[in-house]
Amino acid sequence: METSIGIVKKSQYRTTEWSGGTTTELLIYPSGSSYSERSFKWRLSSAKVEAPESVFTSLPGITRHIMVTEGQLVLEHENHYKKALDTFQQDCFMGDWETVSRGKATDFNLMLARGFSGSLEVCFLKAGEQIHINLGKEKKLTNVFYALNGDLLVEVDKNRFDIEEKDLFHITQSPDDESVMLRLTNTSKGEAAVIRAVISEK
Repeated sequence: METSIGIVKKSQYRTTEWSGGTTTELLIYPSGSSYSERSFKWRLSSAKVEAPESVFTSLPGITRHIMVTEGQLVLEHENHYKKALDTFQQDCFMGDWETVSRGKATDFNLMLARGFSGSLEVCFLKAGEQIHINLGKEKKLTNVFYALNGDLLVEVDKNRFDIEEKDLFHITQSPDDESVMLRLTNTSKGEAAVIRAVISEK
């Protein structure tokens, strides 16, 4: 399998309502799978929590990673623990837990079905700053970069991609691929915030 690269523009996202606010699907795998039918292997989304208190949908067999990108949330997992999240803090928990959310915020979500693992992190780049990221080699591996704030230039080998604020860049490698070096440059006038999701098959 060759390395595959894709860009999702913010105009392509699909936003739907839920009991606590709205959720915007950013990327789902496999392509064409459905969140409502639970046929996905993994899914990335951003939600606006507008109700002071809301109950999370039960998602048996799904591991959830949630990072707050604006505001504050308190997640209370019945019979497990309670966790307060400030901006850019995150929590990982099982989708079949009974979870109540309190507070108004915007968050970034990674959902993983059985057989997949993943992580979220945020990096900040000053105006004009460039960082180099070795994407590594594992079992089938996907790296996703979401331009939360600011515009980016992504370079992979000799390929250059302009990523505007709220756009998403993703690259998938197989174990047979050579290790890939990616260069990320902040092309905006102010600081840029980028959320990176790394997803792999176990």
